[in-house]
Amino acid sequence: MSNQNLDQMSRGWKPPFFTLWSGQAVSLLGSQLVQFALVWWLTKTTGSATVLAIATLVALLPQVFIGPLAGVLVDHWSRRRVMIIADTLIALTTLGLAALFWLGSVQVWHVYMAMFIRSLLGGFHWPAMQASTTLMVPKENLSRVQGLNQMLHGAMSIFAAPLGALLLSLLPMQGVLAIDVVTALIAVLPLLFIAVPQPVRDLASTAAQARPSMRQELREGFRYVWSWPGLMLIMLMATLINLVLTPTGALQPILVTRHFGGQAMHLAWIESAWGIGMVAGGLTLSAWGGFRKRIVTSLVGLVAMGLGILLVGFVPPSAFWLAVGLMLVAGFMNPIVNGPLLAVVQAVVAPEMQGRVFTLIMSFAAAMSPLGLILAGPFADRYGVQAWFVVGGAVTILLGAAAFFVPAILRIEEGHSSQTERPETSQEMDSAAFSTGLVENIGD
Repeated sequence: MSNQNLDQMSRGWKPPFFTLWSGQAVSLLGSQLVQFALVWWLTKTTGSATVLAIATLVALLPQVFIGPLAGVLVDHWSRRRVMIIADTLIALTTLGLAALFWLGSVQVWHVYMAMFIRSLLGGFHWPAMQASTTLMVPKENLSRVQGLNQMLHGAMSIFAAPLGALLLSLLPMQGVLAIDVVTALIAVLPLLFIAVPQPVRDLASTAAQARPSMRQELREGFRYVWSWPGLMLIMLMATLINLVLTPTGALQPILVTRHFGGQAMHLAWIESAWGIGMVAGGLTLSAWGGFRKRIVTSLVGLVAMGLGILLVGFVPPSAFWLAVGLMLVAGFMNPIVNGPLLAVVQAVVAPEMQGRVFTLIMSFAAAMSPLGLILAGPFADRYGVQAWFVVGGAVTILLGAAAFFVPAILRIEEGHSSQTERPETSQEMDSAAFSTGLVENIGD
């Protein structure tokens, strides 16, 4: 990239990026409202931990099985168009579910299906957003932008949970779902007018040989990740952590109703505490940037987050507000864990590989979550939901502490260091996409 283009990017990246970012923030609010409303409907309709675990399971399956394929396609398709189509189809899915509620014919499997489709489309939207961010934001600002992304998710958790509880008391379910349709359309609007960079491919090599097959490109993505031992170990850690932590988020409504004897607003307080913590953690990361070695920041946050989750499992039924405080601490640590890890990948992985790498990371991180959900639902129904919080917190602490003694993990930022320079980018000017992390956002 020329010095002139670098100077232009440094001066002019903020207006287009944050215009798109703001539209996605509005859409995120609608998605959070839908998530809260549907989970509470399942909780009150069935009262089953197993049902809630299955709901989370069907939302995770697309990330595990479709993720690598989506990454290959995102690396070839227009990332702006991917996000326009994904947001539009998510809105149509929600509209169909709202119609079923309006007709009074909705069933649990309809909710499962809607969650599956929304997750499938999100599996295309997320890598397109992450890969676009890499080319829209200067490298030195990636950690801070990731901090803002984590803060955004936390802020939505603060407002969406109590707002969802309030709306459920004022509107029928279809009314709450209709809000998500409107916010999704608001997210699409700026994508129609703002250009999103695409990585420039090597035209000479493309002309010299036929375009590789999808299978070859999948293998290329696997080889790229496999040759980076530190990233492979981090992905394996994330797989084990999500095995035990993902169910804690799915089981929060049962924790509130069975253990604490609470109602929708109590669940809203728990989720808001997580969100307040994420906002504070995201702001802290955005202003501070973390330790010089990003991985040290993530591991310290991982141990502290595990401790907060573990202690929630020991809170007695009469101390609900102590659980709220502990969830705030755990939420604070979530962006401290995820933000630096995502920034490492964005800064080091070649832009033309990022769609595949991000979806492989997402698939690995979510791979064991379905097994965790299958085990956690019956386990919580039999032994109590708080026991799973103890298990999840303890495993997280042990893995985070052990990673400090693994050189490949501590030197992860040295991997693929020769590929940190960005290639020249091209802009789509004819007609004009926007974080989750390795460790699940268990507050949603």
